[in-house]
Amino acid sequence: MTGEQRPWVGDLIHDEITDRSGVVTDVRGGAVRVLRPESGPGYWTSRQPERLTVVTPREERRL
Repeated sequence: MTGEQRPWVGDLIHDEITDRSGVVTDVRGGAVRVLRPESGPGYWTSRQPERLTVVTPREERRL
């Protein structure tokens, strides 16, 4: 998937800054993305959604 799609809740992403993959769980103020690992506890935030690449969109993850 290209980085052209804006990451949104439910998307599996790769965070270029932290070099981690995770799932978008919330969007705060239209810009801050709250992310969690695919498995396990914890979360982190990204204030630069343009640095997040959608790996699997939420529509495909629901199948």
